[in-house]
Amino acid sequence: MAGVIRLLIVDDDELVRAGLSMMLDGAAGIVVVGEAADGDQVPDAIAAHAPDVVLLDLRMPRVDGLTALSRLRGRPRPPEVIVLTTFDSDENVLRALRLGASGFLLKDSPPASIVEAVQRVAGGDPMLSPGITRRLIDRVSAGAGAREKARAALDTLTERERDVALAVARGQTNAEIAAELFMGVPTVKGHVTQVMLKLGVTNRTQVALLVNEAG
Repeated sequence: MAGVIRLLIVDDDELVRAGLSMMLDGAAGIVVVGEAADGDQVPDAIAAHAPDVVLLDLRMPRVDGLTALSRLRGRPRPPEVIVLTTFDSDENVLRALRLGASGFLLKDSPPASIVEAVQRVAGGDPMLSPGITRRLIDRVSAGAGAREKARAALDTLTERERDVALAVARGQTNAEIAAELFMGVPTVKGHVTQVMLKLGVTNRTQVALLVNEAG
């Protein structure tokens, strides 16, 4: 199944799972390999289906999405995660991004947006609409200690890595960064990897949050 994006859908609403599965299975190289009805089923589903991407509901009755996400990100080589929410004002969305989610979707997002999100996240790019991303990041309230810590982390970067980190924080893709900074895409990918290693984060969204905390 080389080139195929393996997708796991986690939602306690059977109709939502069925609708997403019907819409996404077979679309643009996506294969829905499994479903789960609650957060406590995620570990077994990951072990059984080895998905590349997980669509994860935040609100579930037994184990909520945040707890499931935290446990999932602690696994070796975890899949990418897109959280699902009903309201973009949900405070838990920001917490999910801090825990390592690569993006989020509203449940009433157009089918094309959901397909694009799965494709982008599978390719290593976050999927966050610019307007909502700006609102979420603006809500980060970093105290003086957190701000200094974030700035100290950024100071470990080379000048080029810092340029890449700032571009990532603006939501630019690798191709856009490459064009802006006159680098090849593989070089950008290498810089992004180094930035995440030095900053101690696991994805691009966390890079953006840390850059914002640094002011």
